Amino acid sequence: MAHTSRAVVAIAYGGPDVLRLIDVSPGDPGPGNVLVEVKAAGVNPTDWKGYAGAYGTDPSKLPMRLGYEVSGVVSAVGPSVRWLSPGDEVIAWRVRGGYADRIIVSEQVTVRRPPALDWPAASGLLLAGATAVHTLSATGTRDGDVVLVHGGSGGVGRMVVQLAILRGAQVIATASPWHHDDLKALGATPVAYGEGLLDRVHEVARHVGPVTVAIDCVGTDEALDTSVAVVADRQRVATIAGFGRAADLGIKALGGGAGADPGTAVREAARAQLAELAADGTLDVRVAKTYPLSEVAQAHRDGMAGHSAGKLVLVP
Repeated sequence: MAHTSRAVVAIAYGGPDVLRLIDVSPGDPGPGNVLVEVKAAGVNPTDWKGYAGAYGTDPSKLPMRLGYEVSGVVSAVGPSVRWLSPGDEVIAWRVRGGYADRIIVSEQVTVRRPPALDWPAASGLLLAGATAVHTLSATGTRDGDVVLVHGGSGGVGRMVVQLAILRGAQVIATASPWHHDDLKALGATPVAYGEGLLDRVHEVARHVGPVTVAIDCVGTDEALDTSVAVVADRQRVATIAGFGRAADLGIKALGGGAGADPGTAVREAARAQLAELAADGTLDVRVAKTYPLSEVAQAHRDGMAGHSAGKLVLVP
């Protein structure tokens, strides 16, 4: 039953030019696993950080498969699979090597695809969504809070904005001016980042109330400095990108960086909740652009440039 499949690998540590598309054989699914025909694979910063050497440059990890989240159709099931059958439509995270035509995944990391999400949007739900849930959980965001979100138009930022509002918080979100209408539609008050940001945040806070939580999705000094300037309790300031300064500032570092809290249990528990919220349209996943697998290097260059509003997705 073995099929060949194309998969993206990094053949060295470096920039997007180290990426190659190779032929692999996924094999047959073992106990508890299923073979998924990949319809779309979400692109995330952690993908390029891996081969850029952010987590070390161990040569034994090369060639490195990429891709942590996919949407697709179950095409075969292994022994003792309990909930899935061939033909079921799923989204899966956290997977290994999702940039591929077919991959084998554990049944445990899947949820059924919410019909409200097309394949590309479905592939962009779980990693960003689970990261957002972790930031809100770690900062104790609740009804009545005023949350400052840096990078509100990005993949994670848009999720933080929506989920914070669902918790009853008011949200101030930084973004480029051309993303402000989108953020207003989600229910946030947008502000432009750049010189004078602190003054603009103070001005908005005069109307909505003092900022009680800050969540940084960009990692710039501007985002970190503004966050600690406006939030009194530093345990309610979290970053998913500014790991270098987090300890000195006394704020929470969340995710895969050195010294950061990975929040594994919180993130994994978020899968079902996110699928449910997406199913009835409560949660909006915006896909900025899709690319064929052969254009993965361009997708990563665009992602690194950081100007896209929403998710970048590979479509095998």
